[in-house]
Amino acid sequence: MQPARSATFTLAERARAHISIARFDHWTKNVFILPGVVVPISVDHTPITTALAVRLVLGFLAAGLIASSNYVINEVLDAPYDRLHPIKKNRPAACGLVSLPLAYVEWIFLMVAGLGLASLLATPYLTWTLFALWVMGCLYNIPPVRTKDIPYLDVLSESVNNPLRMLAGWFMVTSTIIPPASLLISYWMIGSYLMALKRFSEFRQISDPARAGAYRKSFRQYTERSLLVSVTFYAAAAMLFFGAFIVRYRVELLLSFPLVALVMAVYYDLAFDENSAAQNPEGLHRHLGLMASVTACAVVMVALMFVELPVLQKIFAPTMPTHGLSTPTR
Repeated sequence: MQPARSATFTLAERARAHISIARFDHWTKNVFILPGVVVPISVDHTPITTALAVRLVLGFLAAGLIASSNYVINEVLDAPYDRLHPIKKNRPAACGLVSLPLAYVEWIFLMVAGLGLASLLATPYLTWTLFALWVMGCLYNIPPVRTKDIPYLDVLSESVNNPLRMLAGWFMVTSTIIPPASLLISYWMIGSYLMALKRFSEFRQISDPARAGAYRKSFRQYTERSLLVSVTFYAAAAMLFFGAFIVRYRVELLLSFPLVALVMAVYYDLAFDENSAAQNPEGLHRHLGLMASVTACAVVMVALMFVELPVLQKIFAPTMPTHGLSTPTR
């Protein structure tokens, strides 16, 4: 499919297109920042003040601007491939509505605005974290690296945004403590699980390996089977590191495991739907079953971050033999 001729579009249509490619409606994905806010508040007993609230609002706005910068470059560079996709062919850049010079200006402007806003906050760690988020967007989209074209690395590099978002939320709250590596890796693997299911859903919907490979180079190496195998790996790794975090830092969260498993199962099932919402995460809020399970899981996990249950700490306290095995008597 070729883009329509630029002469057919009005100035108003072009303006709407340039607003559209920033995907402000995708800012809902910044919900992944929230665990990075809740955990340090519970661990460091940070008081909820007006200053903290202002810092969070400005921090979320800065993160949204960086995300929009990444969306702009994604849409511009993906336009030739999006024309081969049954749904994405209707995106503004794929339709020829976007002026490339203006889009590149928009890309840089959003990045500068986001980093500039972050720099106004108390800690430089947030600015550096958001800059890393922007750099990952460049590596993911821009040749010659363009990690989105490399099988498995496409999922892993895109999902690095998850722990970066967690770090962003963390540094909005505090810079005196750092999150455990086990929690960051678990969050990374959860993102990989979600992204691999998105890839599976896309691949399955296109249902033509040749066309799928033309749309996305990494699909030339994927099959439905290999994608589902990778999903299993990411799920197992996520829960392994989440368990390591829980046992060491917050054993009460063990009680949330059934709800975490339920959310993952509902999302897995969702990936098999026709025109699945897994391909468009910004629309997931319309899936009532998923939202109900996510809400229940979030409420329970937040509560468990602030509730002490000594009996669980006693049951799951690490125990190791302090003496060698005794020699059996003859």
